[in-house]
Amino acid sequence: MSKPLIGLVCEVNQDGLHPYHRVSEKYARAVVDAMGAVPVLIPALTNADNQLDMDIDALLTHLHGVLLPGGYSNVEPHHYGAVSRAGTQHDKARDSLALALIPAAIKQGVPLLAICRGFQEMNVAYGGSLHQHVQELDCYNDHRENKADAIEIQYGHSHSVTLANDGLLQQLFGMSEVRVNSLHGQGVHQVGKGLRVEAMSEDGLVEAITDPNSQTFNLAVQWHPEYQATNDDLYQSIFSAFASACNGRLQSQGSR
Repeated sequence: MSKPLIGLVCEVNQDGLHPYHRVSEKYARAVVDAMGAVPVLIPALTNADNQLDMDIDALLTHLHGVLLPGGYSNVEPHHYGAVSRAGTQHDKARDSLALALIPAAIKQGVPLLAICRGFQEMNVAYGGSLHQHVQELDCYNDHRENKADAIEIQYGHSHSVTLANDGLLQQLFGMSEVRVNSLHGQGVHQVGKGLRVEAMSEDGLVEAITDPNSQTFNLAVQWHPEYQATNDDLYQSIFSAFASACNGRLQSQGSR
């Protein structure tokens, strides 16, 4: 029996003389364990001018879903009309891939799940902007993890989010409030055009968005549902809905 192919967007890291395209294992593991699907890495290949060097539309015809993982780099702020602070980690190649892939996937009706950096990429892809250092703003809490903590503490529930009435997440989870983890320094400033806010944190920071006009499942969340994706009720509901949409695409392609 065929299984859905889920494209995972890679980040690019330099190791010595060689660039490496990689994805954290926890995202691939969530695709296998929580979805019963097959993870496929999408390299962020660009040319000398940092232009995307791959055929996104051709790629998407073979995929049944797209997952945009988190990452330690930040979206370059020139994409939303701002400037970067010296020393900030960026990934130009991933920006080029993600910001082209998101609208193409939405247009082709490919189910999409975006997590943390992917959430921020989706907002920027729709013309939105970001706070680059949420912890420095008086109106928000510090949403970063303590990197000295054990992983189960870093990824443990950190704060509550309120789910939008009759929104996608509320329909999936069946409740209006839930606790999530929190491991990010950036956050949404201006919400992208056409996006609907699906969840807000206690301090008023946007935590989830979707394009309600898309023809298929799409969701971007600021937290990390890939961690404990099979034993946290909210996280499991997100991956189950994503899996259902990806299986639907697989079946529709098989019937052509």
